[in-house]
Amino acid sequence: SGINAEYGSSGINAEYGAFSYFYEAFEGYDSIENPLALKGLKYMLLCKIMLGSPEEVQSLLTGKMGLKYSGRGIDAMQAIADAGKKRDIAIFNSTISQYEEELQKDSVIESHLKALYDTLLEKNLVRIIEPYSRVQLKHVAETIALPYEVVERKLSQIILDKKFSGILDQRSGVLIVFDASQDDQTYTYALETISHMGKVVDALFKKAQKLS
Repeated sequence: SGINAEYGSSGINAEYGAFSYFYEAFEGYDSIENPLALKGLKYMLLCKIMLGSPEEVQSLLTGKMGLKYSGRGIDAMQAIADAGKKRDIAIFNSTISQYEEELQKDSVIESHLKALYDTLLEKNLVRIIEPYSRVQLKHVAETIALPYEVVERKLSQIILDKKFSGILDQRSGVLIVFDASQDDQTYTYALETISHMGKVVDALFKKAQKLS
């Protein structure tokens, strides 16, 4: 279709390009009552979630659009958006379990759930440990309601990736947080997150083109 030709050949920004592509695809399918319109709408919502704008999901679903395509597929995307807005890992995990059919059996959505989870987990952990100079890993694990080993492994990765300054004393189970350039670290982390999510949306866009 013209949609593929227009977006497949342009060098537009990935964040807006992917959403625009799905929006035009949605409008085209919706106008002829094609069931693929629902998939286009779901991908539009996914773009908003992945680009850090989960609050925009609800506004997209107000009015006739939300009523026409209401159902478990849209409910699943709304629940993921809610988890993103609240930065809540528990809601995210329960949503994956509750809507396994809708989320994990769609190849485009399923392939990006790990990226969504990793970003959410990193944001939660950084938010929890930021106020401390020293903190017990056990406390962090209890606060985020995840297994100790998962938290320990992820914090090690965050430190290695220089997303947070500190030392993980695995023997005593204590994270020692450095004060140096904390603002710079937060800013750098924010930039890296935006860059990462832009790349993920670009991959989503390319994968959706192959499926269309």
